[in-house]
Amino acid sequence: MPTMMIGQQSQDTARNGPAARPPLSVGVILTDLFTLSAFSLFIDHLRLAADEGDRSRPIAIRWSVMHPRAEPVLASCGVRVSRTSGLLDLAELDYVVLVGGLLHGGRTLDEATLAYLRAAAKAGVPLIGLCTASFILCRAGLMRGRRVCVNWYHYQDFIAEFPDQEADADRLFVIDGDRITCAGGAGVADLASYLVAQHVGRAAAQKANQVLCFERRRAGDEAQPHPRVGGGAADPRIRRALLLMEQNLADPLPIGAIALRLSLSTRQLERLFQAGLAQRPAMVYRTLRLRYARWLLDTTERSVTEIALDAGFSDCAHFSRQFKEAHGFTPSDKRGAVLAAAGAQLAGSRIFE
Repeated sequence: MPTMMIGQQSQDTARNGPAARPPLSVGVILTDLFTLSAFSLFIDHLRLAADEGDRSRPIAIRWSVMHPRAEPVLASCGVRVSRTSGLLDLAELDYVVLVGGLLHGGRTLDEATLAYLRAAAKAGVPLIGLCTASFILCRAGLMRGRRVCVNWYHYQDFIAEFPDQEADADRLFVIDGDRITCAGGAGVADLASYLVAQHVGRAAAQKANQVLCFERRRAGDEAQPHPRVGGGAADPRIRRALLLMEQNLADPLPIGAIALRLSLSTRQLERLFQAGLAQRPAMVYRTLRLRYARWLLDTTERSVTEIALDAGFSDCAHFSRQFKEAHGFTPSDKRGAVLAAAGAQLAGSRIFE
């Protein structure tokens, strides 16, 4: 498998001796099967912002790829990345960045690295979790009482594993004191740009964005792109409201609670939906729940009652009426047709036995 060498800073230090601490110093830890795009987007923003032109010298920013062992770390795509240092003295760092990867890839960090993360937290060094690193920080007990940003794609995985943890799957990244978590993907670029702007300056952040062909830096509270709902909604507040609805199907949120999460009044949210989708929020919410119920009917063998509860309907009769109004047939009709089709297929296969 190919190996990516990230060693220029170590070579420079060996030749010239330790340099004065720059405005921003970051130590990056790669988990086993980490996401290469999250790592590369983050590092390249620092690299381009750290020097004039494209010379890549760590002048305004210093970054180190840390690991307690010398062996290269395997990314989820098969590329191996070598460390530039062991686990550095925390006094040298402004941030410790953990890059996550495959969610179900097994053990991702050794005990020495976990102990280092806990020591960083104790010393007050901010911890940054990119991509699924939010899961690792939660497993290590380092996000208690903190809001956590997770990718919408892994939201259900997150709440299943951490039911008592407050999670945001409708934002690009979340800053909660000395913890920063990021949904991953292109949002990593926005977070890196934010950090550069804070520590080095807006001009340096803008340069990195322009070289990497990013049109602009998005704020952390902007909505995550989502392929299933809200594609036609131009207003990011509508998209975030739709995401909140989809993430709370079994236990629907009151419309007023959704408005509060968006710092709006219920009336303001109603007006936004009418202007952007020509429907009231409650009607859109019901459509999402009924669509989910239809998917459960098509893809599972759960009873109609179970599906009604999973879709947020406490009354099965009410669910059936609403479903028929939306689809033209009742859930029982649909389930009966599916079972009949399955029986016919089974009978047909026996003819050839």
